[in-house]
Amino acid sequence: MTALRVGNASGFYGDRLSAWREMLDGGELDVLTGDYLAELTMLILGRDRMRDPSLGYAKTFLRQLEGTLGTALERGVRLVTNAGGLNPAGLAAAIGALADRLGLTVRIGYVEGDALARPDALTANAYLGAFGIAACLDAGADVVVTGRVTDASLVVGPAISRFGWTRDDLDALAGATVAGHLIECGAQVTGGNFSFFTELPDGGHRPGFPIAELHSDGSSVLTKHPGTGGAVTVETVTAQLLYEVGGPAYLGPDVVTRLDTVELAQEGPDRVRVSGVRGTPPPDTLKVGVNNLGGFRNSMTFVLCGLDIPAKAALVRGQLEEAVGKEGLEFTLARTDHPDATDTEAASALLHVHLRDGDKARAGRAFSAAAVELALASYPGCTLTTLPGDATPYGVFTADAVPQDAVAHVAVLPDGIRVPIAPPARTAAPPAYEPATAPAFDAGPIRRAPLGELVGARSGDKGGDANLGVWARTDATWAWLRGWLTAARLAELLPETGPLTVERHELPNLRAVNFVIRGLLGEGVAASTRFDPQAKALGELLRSRIVDLPADLIPGVPS
Repeated sequence: MTALRVGNASGFYGDRLSAWREMLDGGELDVLTGDYLAELTMLILGRDRMRDPSLGYAKTFLRQLEGTLGTALERGVRLVTNAGGLNPAGLAAAIGALADRLGLTVRIGYVEGDALARPDALTANAYLGAFGIAACLDAGADVVVTGRVTDASLVVGPAISRFGWTRDDLDALAGATVAGHLIECGAQVTGGNFSFFTELPDGGHRPGFPIAELHSDGSSVLTKHPGTGGAVTVETVTAQLLYEVGGPAYLGPDVVTRLDTVELAQEGPDRVRVSGVRGTPPPDTLKVGVNNLGGFRNSMTFVLCGLDIPAKAALVRGQLEEAVGKEGLEFTLARTDHPDATDTEAASALLHVHLRDGDKARAGRAFSAAAVELALASYPGCTLTTLPGDATPYGVFTADAVPQDAVAHVAVLPDGIRVPIAPPARTAAPPAYEPATAPAFDAGPIRRAPLGELVGARSGDKGGDANLGVWARTDATWAWLRGWLTAARLAELLPETGPLTVERHELPNLRAVNFVIRGLLGEGVAASTRFDPQAKALGELLRSRIVDLPADLIPGVPS
């Protein structure tokens, strides 16, 4: 049976607008997917729905579809997207109206049942699997719209439909899950956000979007359309494989994918084969993402220039606490100042002040006006980079779980028939966390240098947690890295992780370690006041740290 060519044209709500057209025009495809949902996106869509109950889906997709639906139908490319968000039926109806306006005949299926009745929540959605998508495709849908399914399901569903997999084909499902995880973030697997972007053929200027060529056994080849930017290499694939994952057992609603079995091999230019993936039965529960409005927040930033920076920051703190009270105030001093600088910006530090409160008035003008009133009555050189403004609402994300059989997973076929999707008959408890240990490594002669001279990294967010994956570029570096980069060492290099619970996992096939840092992002992205609220830059911060590296491993250093 020929391979199933699945492309991706969106990794988030706001991704490259032209990607759908680029992917349809760039070469042969069987299926084109688009991922629009993230934990923060569900909050945004929830607020949209509060203003207009007919909304709740990613409106951008409709604009993209207007210029591409005819092309997809003409070329027989089937479209699968989770842009339905909180209202997949509404988006399906809007696509139908668009097709009528364009004079096109299109068969639309959609998947629902992820929305759960939680009166105390703004949104509550279970992460559904791929079999509802497959049912819509089996019924002849040209376009399949879903709500909150797992990101990888957008790829797994078409593979189930093409190859006829059942719930017992765990290895094949796991292999397709890896392929789905690799392409769901769009250009991030083709060189986007890549640690070694300067080595890419185009310097990372405009990476193309990815394609997974799936086979009946679940193996795949990752590639991209000819002539597009970026690159597909074992390292770009490794980087994305480490993105927003936890331990070796990657939990999903249809299968638990063993990431420690993934084998990557460069098959040719811009072609990486993914094979060997093993799967085990899924857990008997589904993850549920819950969003609530947490209150209101506001921020003001003071510029502190020259001498006595800590004293200046302390003065502002005391003045603001006296003016509005201590509760909910948070101060972060960013020491961006340089000694003996020749210009104001280089000589300045930034004091970021945040206030979160359930009272919109206190978090609004009462706070920002109190900050501005210090302009002529505080430290020397007092100035602010922000204007006084009102508070804005923020959301709080929490993760929950419900039994798989408690969720009414339904595929609505193009003819309107509703098909219930049964939960998996065979489930298993997820494995418990076991800290990975490794033997010590004799580093020999050392040289002080940035850690990033030897390793790459990729980091991201999962609710209030962060993950940080680090991979070695050679076998010799891996032998050193796995013994050197312990959780204790991570706490030395990234002190904010020290007080937190940190899980450390090894993925030897990828020459990688992955850290899950519990609670680093507090109540989630929407509520976070961190400078890097989604932990996207955490890996690059780690790579920038100056450490003792084995001199024999550093490129260009004589042994």
